[in-house]
This record gives sequence, structure tokens and C-alpha cells, in this order.
Amino acid sequence: MYLSKEQKEEIFGKYGKSKTDTGSPESQIALFSARIAHLQEHVAANQKDYSTRRALVMLVGKRRQLLNYLKEIDIERYRAIIKELGIRK
Repeated sequence: MYLSKEQKEEIFGKYGKSKTDTGSPESQIALFSARIAHLQEHVAANQKDYSTRRALVMLVGKRRQLLNYLKEIDIERYRAIIKELGIRK
């Protein structure tokens, strides 16, 4: 796996409330962003890998849904995570 347990705990600790906070939208968005970055590198090197390209598109959609949810419940948290991760809409 490209993300070890320690790397995931680091992401959850930085963006979530604690190292074991896997449920907050911020921590999930950060984890999805790390996975998206990894898959983008793979798709760039393997342009005919359509199944990975589909998985990448689906993952971007999941992240977008979480961002939309976070935007509806708390706009300040949404703006903070967008700024921190460098995501643009």
C-alpha cells in the first residue's frame, strides 16, 4: 500500500481532531487528496490504464461531495481546508 499506517495517522493528526479521528470531513478530504495525488502520478505514467483513471475520477467525485457537505454545514471549516490543501473549485 502506498500509504502506511503512520502516514495515515499523520494526515489524521494534522487535519482531524486526533490521530484516530477518521470520521471528520476534514480528515477524509485530506486522505482523499493524498490518494488523488498518488493516482495522478500513476495515470500520468500509465496513460492507457483506464481502470485507474476511472478510480481517480470516482475519488475526485467523493472528495467533491464531502467538500460540498462541509460547505453547507460550516463555511469557515470549508475555507480553511481548501486553503490548507490548495484545492480549487
